[in-house]
Amino acid sequence: MTERAELTCREFIDVIMAWVDDALDPATRTEFDEHLAACVDCANYLRSYQLTVSLGKRAYAPGDLDGPVPDDVPEELVQAVLAARKRR
Repeated sequence: MTERAELTCREFIDVIMAWVDDALDPATRTEFDEHLAACVDCANYLRSYQLTVSLGKRAYAPGDLDGPVPDDVPEELVQAVLAARKRR
């Protein structure tokens, strides 16, 4: 990334995976954190991204796949998965 005072929203999204993996260089990490503190849209995007990653990891974790759906899974997602199963 080039040296500049601000990270744009597009650049924020481009480096989000490196942030999650704690792989950003210190200067980019500072820009990322400053942008995150100032941009509500990117803060919301990051929360959504983190939830998606977390749910994805749980979906493929060993365990009871036929057990109850965790309470924190949005009902809209549950209904979308059930509808997709019916279409198969």
